[in-house]
Amino acid sequence: MASTKLRVAVIGAGAAGLCAARHILSSPDTFAPPVVFEASAHLGGLWVYSEETGEDAEGQPVSSMYRDLRTNLPKEVMAFPDFPFDPALPSFLHRSDVLAYLESYAEHFGIKDYVWFRWQVKEVRPVPRGEGRPSGWVVTAALREPQSTECVTQHFDAVMVCTGHYSSPRIPPIPGLENFQGRLLHSHSYRYPEPFAGLSVVLVGARASGIDLALQLSPVAARVVLSHWGPPVCGLPENVLQVPPLLEVTKETVVFEDGSVLWPDVLIFCTGYWYRFPFLALAELGLQETDYGVGPLYRHLLPPQYPSLFFIGLCQNISPFPHFHCQILFALRVLGGSCLLPSAAEMEADTQKQLHQYLQQGRAARHFLRLDAQQWSYAEELARVAGFPSLPPAVQEIFEAVRASRTHNASTFRDTNYRLLGPSTWEVVSDSAKDGDTE
Repeated sequence: MASTKLRVAVIGAGAAGLCAARHILSSPDTFAPPVVFEASAHLGGLWVYSEETGEDAEGQPVSSMYRDLRTNLPKEVMAFPDFPFDPALPSFLHRSDVLAYLESYAEHFGIKDYVWFRWQVKEVRPVPRGEGRPSGWVVTAALREPQSTECVTQHFDAVMVCTGHYSSPRIPPIPGLENFQGRLLHSHSYRYPEPFAGLSVVLVGARASGIDLALQLSPVAARVVLSHWGPPVCGLPENVLQVPPLLEVTKETVVFEDGSVLWPDVLIFCTGYWYRFPFLALAELGLQETDYGVGPLYRHLLPPQYPSLFFIGLCQNISPFPHFHCQILFALRVLGGSCLLPSAAEMEADTQKQLHQYLQQGRAARHFLRLDAQQWSYAEELARVAGFPSLPPAVQEIFEAVRASRTHNASTFRDTNYRLLGPSTWEVVSDSAKDGDTE
């Protein structure tokens, strides 16, 4: 008798993919063991550091991780709800500690045996309807080994796309950029500050990577300029000059919107990434590339016409691991039948309504997936509808405390350590300005 257990393909063995595999394995009565396709030879996704930049020898993008990265969220906020970090670690971690955590997570939950390393997914397509065959998905993957032409094609009941969105660098179309004769790169290709010693560097963009690179480069570069459109970033070193957005570029100069001109040696774009899913024919799924990524997706997760395909972790300005946890539990309850979805028409209408309301508030379409404070109500709604425990309130409180601290001083906010005392209580355990405050 054929198995009635659901087969789920997971694409990517980074944090989201590992979380998906862990929860699939925890429901053996409903789900067959997952198949986790991982194009590289390592688990950890974004958190795997390599000194390679751009693309590897086989033409695939390498990780955007840089050598000296420390997290801008504390471990008390970052952890999966069911697997805390080592309490002996500081709150703000070196990248290697996060990778070690993910490796420990995979070992603890027995995930690694289900990861197909060096198998790159080439195509995911829905099984045509109305042909008397089981519904679901056909996934084709190729083995990434020298001289290998081996491919596999398998049928799955559902697919979870966990490939992240930090592999296709976005560089805005600035007039004259193609004429610049200095060095030009995206933060995706930055690894460490030493090559920029004694140089004049202009950083474009002041989100997380732009601020981080300003802090890393300021001790070694001759000059660091941070070009951005927002309010001044507080707490940067005195030798970091903040200027308005770029207006145009010439062979040797950059011109800013206030008319000022500089002669930099290096331009580094910290301007985000495109969402890319080369293994999907988006139009055939009722989806399209948009200003903000890809859509329409019900609850930022699934195409209304194909509710067994889930995009995990597309949202930005979130606490990522808890966010993945909530999205995956929602998706698995949908697949298992305990969480019923509205009709395709209703889901599409709801998605369009959400976008319309967002735009009516005067917000830019390209920021639609930046949840910020809305991440908590989003996670709470997923938990309510699907019937799993909500995130602990203390996680939100620490997240907001860290955001306030980072806004106050971008250079020193990592000096603070936090401790979770319970689902709703926490304390600051060390801080240069205060000590032992309990919330």
